[in-house]
Amino acid sequence: MDDITFRDLAPGDPGWVLQRHGELYWQDEGYDQRFEALVARILADFIETRGPQERAWIAVDREGRRQGCVFCARDSETDARLRMFLVEPARRGTGLAQALLEAVIAHARATGASRLVLWTHESHRAAGRLYARSGFELLDETPVDAFGQSTIEQNWMLPL
Repeated sequence: MDDITFRDLAPGDPGWVLQRHGELYWQDEGYDQRFEALVARILADFIETRGPQERAWIAVDREGRRQGCVFCARDSETDARLRMFLVEPARRGTGLAQALLEAVIAHARATGASRLVLWTHESHRAAGRLYARSGFELLDETPVDAFGQSTIEQNWMLPL
């Protein structure tokens, strides 16, 4: 992890975030292009309405290659939302995911949120273990058909 730095969203990053979410979620989950459409809407909304309490982190290596990302959006003054969390497969298990998650948690606390929430799928078991280890509570699970797959949606919450 010594070769990784975090920076804010820069030109070109939104395209990478969208492309990698589409590619990796197709490869890992079988999610179709409707998932990419969802990510595109989330990205566009973040870029167009970003407020001072919202932030993005792009993890880059020494060569400037993007290795991961995570976003912190606001649902309200008190509720921060973790969005678009991704780590490149070669960097999984290196501590990068934990470092990105800690950055979001620290930012949400520093900007006055009383809780951090997120929406994910049960199939992301490694992420679920990371959230649980970090103090998140699983609030609910709902079986759904989404993005061309049967899956179980999950909502998590961390009191801050």
